[in-house]
Amino acid sequence: MKTVKISLNSIDKVKAFVNTVSQFDSDFDLISGRYVIDAKSIMGIFSLDLSQPIDLTIHADDDSKIMDALKSYIV
Repeated sequence: MKTVKISLNSIDKVKAFVNTVSQFDSDFDLISGRYVIDAKSIMGIFSLDLSQPIDLTIHADDDSKIMDALKSYIV
């Protein structure tokens, strides 16, 4: 399990992010304040405050491929 800060400050970035994380079988959680949502849920992401960086928790044993795929979102 690993936690990183990501930025999703546009609609196109959110769409691309959901498409990227959906390629993996691992679970992903986005944490904003007291809210925890599934990072594969585009509707859930739009319910968060996207003006600030959000914590992404990756539930995977080997996250090297995942980190490579997500490097453009990491703050």
